[in-house]
Amino acid sequence: MTGTLVLAGTPIGDIADAPPRLAEELAGADVVAAEDTRRLRRLTQGLGVTPKGRIVSYFEGNEAARTPELVDELLGGARVLLVTDAGMPSVSDPGYRLVAAAVEKDVRVTAVPGPSAVLTALALSGLPVDRFCFEGFLPRKAGERLSRLREVADERRTLVYFEAPHRLDDTLAAMAEVFGAERRAAVCRELTKTYEEVKRGTLGFLAEWAAEGVRGEITVVVEGAPDKGAEEVDDAELVRRVRVREEAGERRKEAIAAVAVEAGVPKRVVFDAVVAAKNAPS
Repeated sequence: MTGTLVLAGTPIGDIADAPPRLAEELAGADVVAAEDTRRLRRLTQGLGVTPKGRIVSYFEGNEAARTPELVDELLGGARVLLVTDAGMPSVSDPGYRLVAAAVEKDVRVTAVPGPSAVLTALALSGLPVDRFCFEGFLPRKAGERLSRLREVADERRTLVYFEAPHRLDDTLAAMAEVFGAERRAAVCRELTKTYEEVKRGTLGFLAEWAAEGVRGEITVVVEGAPDKGAEEVDDAELVRRVRVREEAGERRKEAIAAVAVEAGVPKRVVFDAVVAAKNAPS
């Protein structure tokens, strides 16, 4: 019989938030694959647990090479526990590659639910939570970051991002540029830790605040785009939407057709707006 792959959520701050089953799984797993074995040691000491199984590292640098080894363990009947530094494996952390490989081999995959920075920040943000999408980390390069933000400029669901503290000011400034300085957002810092802070306000305000320097683990929650009726979409907005789609890789013809449907206007209206913008004096 094949074994079981267990994805275990770990505390994002306060170790008291660890789910009770985490200690049981750490103690009983045949193999514990950890993103950082030093952090795993601190975690097990905090929980008063001594793993009986073999401990191996599993991080971005060795994920591709170690996955086949762990799959072999699973096919041999082992119970493999995967833990990352904080939160749920696979969510902007190592894990997806191993899960996909295990599923392909019909290995059972289960989870120990645990704390999530995404859901915690979303709940604390004060922004709509009925529909949201997680965008992970934005690209580090400014041009690529702007392009990625433009792709979701018209997204009406609440957006959730992770960001490094030293890039937060640039990211918020880029968001203010693309989404508008008056779009509401929340910066959630050091969640569940001693210096937890949730800073709420417009993107313009938050960009100025972050320019002074921010430390800690960061999650950014951004309000979705407002609903725009067809009568509110002017030519400049139609042109902007077409450009966003073109920059994302769509051909102009398809972009114009998609924007026309989205805005509830004839394709000719969008086409004329694009042509007029192209021929306008610079």
